[in-house]
Amino acid sequence: MLKKWILLNFRKKRQVLSPFSSSIFSKPSVSAAKLSSDEPTISFDSVDKNPADPVPEIITNLRNLGFKKFIDGDDSKNLILRLSEFQVDRIIDCLRVESLDLAVTFFYWLKIHCGFKHSLFASFVIAHVLAAKRSFKELRLVLEQILHEQGSGSAPSLCELLLHSFRGFESNREVWDMLAFVYSRTGMVHDAVFVIAKMKELDLKVSIQTYNSLLYNLRHTDIMWDLYDDIKVSETPRNVYTNSIVIDGLCQQSRLQDAILFLQETAGKEFGPSIVSLNAIMSRYCKLGFAEVAKGLFCLMLKYGLHPDAFSYNILIHGLCIAGSMEEALEFTNDMGRHGVEPDAITYSILAKGFHLLSQISGAWKVIQKLLIKGSDPDIVTYTVLICGYCQIGNVEEGLKLREVMLSQGFKLNVIAYSVLLSSMCKSGRIDEALGLLYEMEAVGLKPDLVTYSILIHGLCKQDKVHKAIQLYNEMCSKRISPNSFAHGAILLGLCEKEMITEARMYFYSLIMSNCIQDVVLYNIMIDGYVKLGNIGEAVQLYRQLIEKRISPSIVTFNSLIYGFCKNGKVADARRLLDTIKLHGLEPSAVTYTTFMNAYCEEGNIPRLLALLQEMETKAIGPTHVTYTVVIKGLCKQWKLQEAVQLLEDMYVIGVTPDQITYNTIIRSFCKCKDLRKAFQLLNQMWLHNLEPTSATYNILIDGLCVNGDLKNADCLLVSLQEHNISLTKVAYTTIIKAHCAKGDVHKAMTFFCQMVEKGFEISIRDYSSVINRLCKRCLITEAKSFFCMMLSNGFAPDQEICEVMLIAFHQGGDLGSVFELAAVMIKSGLLPDKFLIN
Repeated sequence: MLKKWILLNFRKKRQVLSPFSSSIFSKPSVSAAKLSSDEPTISFDSVDKNPADPVPEIITNLRNLGFKKFIDGDDSKNLILRLSEFQVDRIIDCLRVESLDLAVTFFYWLKIHCGFKHSLFASFVIAHVLAAKRSFKELRLVLEQILHEQGSGSAPSLCELLLHSFRGFESNREVWDMLAFVYSRTGMVHDAVFVIAKMKELDLKVSIQTYNSLLYNLRHTDIMWDLYDDIKVSETPRNVYTNSIVIDGLCQQSRLQDAILFLQETAGKEFGPSIVSLNAIMSRYCKLGFAEVAKGLFCLMLKYGLHPDAFSYNILIHGLCIAGSMEEALEFTNDMGRHGVEPDAITYSILAKGFHLLSQISGAWKVIQKLLIKGSDPDIVTYTVLICGYCQIGNVEEGLKLREVMLSQGFKLNVIAYSVLLSSMCKSGRIDEALGLLYEMEAVGLKPDLVTYSILIHGLCKQDKVHKAIQLYNEMCSKRISPNSFAHGAILLGLCEKEMITEARMYFYSLIMSNCIQDVVLYNIMIDGYVKLGNIGEAVQLYRQLIEKRISPSIVTFNSLIYGFCKNGKVADARRLLDTIKLHGLEPSAVTYTTFMNAYCEEGNIPRLLALLQEMETKAIGPTHVTYTVVIKGLCKQWKLQEAVQLLEDMYVIGVTPDQITYNTIIRSFCKCKDLRKAFQLLNQMWLHNLEPTSATYNILIDGLCVNGDLKNADCLLVSLQEHNISLTKVAYTTIIKAHCAKGDVHKAMTFFCQMVEKGFEISIRDYSSVINRLCKRCLITEAKSFFCMMLSNGFAPDQEICEVMLIAFHQGGDLGSVFELAAVMIKSGLLPDKFLIN
């Protein structure tokens, strides 16, 4: 049945094999397996002793010295680097006979440290070695790399290579089986079916894991039944997942009656109805709005002697919430405890969302009132649901009030309620109050778990309280709560964001020494930390360390490195990383493209920028609002402002929402070309789209008005913003103060300067110096002296630069009295007046 499907659907793809692998099919070779039942081997003694051939020498030295001593030798590395693909194949083929570990080490060393691209033959030799070692995870990675390079439709050529060159190898069945499995997992279904068909011809047993994987991929189609029949005919022992996949497939195809019939047929058999199968059918009925049928299936679950799990309850509760049966949903939640299943965070979240969807968070009290009428008091479940609901909509105050009500009625909050409150308080920046809740938990006898501590550690780090976060981390460890990568990552991220890179590195190394680092996330944080500080060298070093430890990098890893290279103007080096991304089976993301586009924008290479945007669209990689902002920036640099505005409007059409940076980019350009009318139109457009302008937006507009000499409207804008309590930065004030000084309106400058001081902005000597310098340039000596006196009265000591500017101005104005007065002030402040200026 499957063969017919292969013939109809499989388009054979011709593959280009390596020169060595190709020669296997045409003539006998030293490392090719003979078409016999004996496994082909090459002993060290059988290697050709041609003096010009380095292979025998390398093999002998590897055997006698071991890999490390050999590779540390003076000439060894150079000798290996000169090897051809054919010679490497011979060495690996020989080493697998002598030492499996040595063969694997040599293979990976060449790949990682030398960037050597192994042939298909060498890769399959190592695949068989890893299968013999039962290193199935590494075997899968090797085969995934092969399939990434060979692509869809490569099954015929790979099967031919396996058949002719590896038939007698030990673990040959495992490699065939894993090949079919990997084809299936990577979505190359036709290839997977082809491999399985070949395995059946060769009488090689297909594992149920491989069958299940393929069955899962085909569950949306009728071919699922053909494959299921094949599994039965092959007498491959099925497991509980096999039937669950079939039922899930029937549910996906909306064949719910067939799913129930199949469930009934398997009842009483070894792998009969399971929780997973019934959950799948229940879930589908709930999604279709048939909550009553789902309830019947729930009862059937109990009839079969199965114990519903939290997932079963959550499915049914979710279905009842969608149907608007909140009371019944709460009753089922209470039922969980009676059956030994504790409601989890998902349960409470479902209930809270149910109330929210029905606009009943406030109306949830009506449910409580109904419970009171029935003689039932609101319990811990009801209150926890309400707390979750209020926190979900950002109303943490109501959540805290409910906590007070609970405590007053003698209830104790559970860990989930505390965790939800802690999370909401951390998000709103109330970290000290959140810590108070942590200590309250411990006081009432509750033990904070990993989630609770992780929330607080992350919150502390976001508030720049890294040392307190580390203290809490140590407290958690002392209670024998093992931290996860989220907790480690929060601390590392906090240290990196505070630019405490030395401390971050020390903490990172302590994690390495204690074997806490098993994933790529923590490496990514450190690499990104170095990149943002401009230290691309250290970032690359960490990347190499990651590869040596055989931790698979993610696209985030490469995006950080690409950003680092581009930031340092090394776009060519960044481009080379694109090939490395593909070697690791990854694809460039929108962030990858955007980073390159920004680099080209900075270089002024707009055609290349637009070409990358086109490439994204061709590859169906959706540009983000950041991508479009970069394109708009590029257009603005070329003064193509109408095209930039058109792209802004197009963003709304395609469903990508611009942010404040997008608008600020165009507004700044219109201000520069003195089109203030259009700049303010864009400001109005922001309000129309419910996009709150930032302080940077107003700074740009105030600067635009000042540069264009329209100080009257600049003053009006600033005053209007003050009246509407819109938060401004110091930049808005310094911009308008400098403009009034340049115009000579000292009264206005002094008024805004006093306002800036009253607003609590940090004032420096530079602020006074900037104003005094401008006044002196316009020969406004009296006004400059007034500002100088104000500076002294506010406790700022003058510096050499500001005094010399004023001395020059006094000299030019012929005010010698002021020259000597200022000279006296300078001497008192420990400054030395220039002799020329006081004579």
